Amino acid sequence: MKIAIIGTGNIGGALANGFVKAGHEILLGVRNVNDFKGKNLLGIKNISAYTISEASASADVILIAAVPQAVADIVKQLGNVQNKVIIDTMNSVRVKPEPFSNTTEAIQKLSGCKHVVKCFNCTGAENIANPIYNGKGIDMFVASDSAHAREIATQLSKDIGFNNIYNFGGSDKFNLLEQFALCWINLAMMQGYGRGIAFNLESRSF
Repeated sequence: MKIAIIGTGNIGGALANGFVKAGHEILLGVRNVNDFKGKNLLGIKNISAYTISEASASADVILIAAVPQAVADIVKQLGNVQNKVIIDTMNSVRVKPEPFSNTTEAIQKLSGCKHVVKCFNCTGAENIANPIYNGKGIDMFVASDSAHAREIATQLSKDIGFNNIYNFGGSDKFNLLEQFALCWINLAMMQGYGRGIAFNLESRSF
């Protein structure tokens, strides 16, 4: 699968590494192909850099791991993405992409894409780089109105080592999934438990 990753910081970089190890091809979508954060990723086989519009045009899946205030500008550069899958990894708990209440809603409305999904937003980059705890993958959560987008996000999550992938609901749950991410941020950083923590959903068997 060809995956365009827009935003090459900690989250984008961790996902690029994981996806490549799983056999996917990564197209980094950047503003300046000669100078960007995470340029060291180009030393990895099957990772290359393009403009945002070039990466978007060539990719099967577009993943955005930027800052909320950049969403509108990024979407303008994507081109026609109506039938592509866009994965939003961002959270707008501090800064919102005005006038929208969250980044995933903004991407949906501004791009006209039918297959937008929120995923990889509710844990830290360290857990994305290595989701294995005590020999078992931790859980991941997805939210989308599109069954196809959920399937793609679910498969990619499993490809990089996550175990159970839970459907958080449709677009009406985007804000809730961002609040779930804030719970992890609160525990990890504000309450001092550290970034080496993760959520798993346990089910009682009868």
